[in-house]
Amino acid sequence: MEESLLGFTSNAVPQARTWMRRAGWTLTILPALAMVFSASLKLSHAPAFADQWVNKFGFPEWELTWVGLLELACVTLYLIPRTAVLGGVLLAAYVGGAVVTHVRIADPEFVAAALLGVLAWGGLYLRDSRLRVLLPLRQQSPQLEELPTRVAR
Repeated sequence: MEESLLGFTSNAVPQARTWMRRAGWTLTILPALAMVFSASLKLSHAPAFADQWVNKFGFPEWELTWVGLLELACVTLYLIPRTAVLGGVLLAAYVGGAVVTHVRIADPEFVAAALLGVLAWGGLYLRDSRLRVLLPLRQQSPQLEELPTRVAR
């Protein structure tokens, strides 16, 4: 049960089960760690990574810093519970750009970037009950809708 601003109690959004929250945070941490590692490579201008960035992908080297900062900003918003959905949307856009970058040069590593986005949204879906209400994977049975709701004062 959650309490609203007016002091009423609603059972419309049930508390997330413990296993869902734990699985959600596990699926959240994995792509976040991968992106923080990727951002650290960009921000450090690691020679092997910078060479790949310029020669393989065709981006100028000076963009490494800005893209690394953008990546860290997306991950930070994604990890903070209040801004997780905004972070998830930004993270999906960022990962979409990574997928396009790999597909443009016929690099099969685009699958890893796409999997990163799927894991990130899967983790967010499991850890955030508001998102599960907004995007239900299955419909509630009609019997549950007929149950009376109790309003506490």
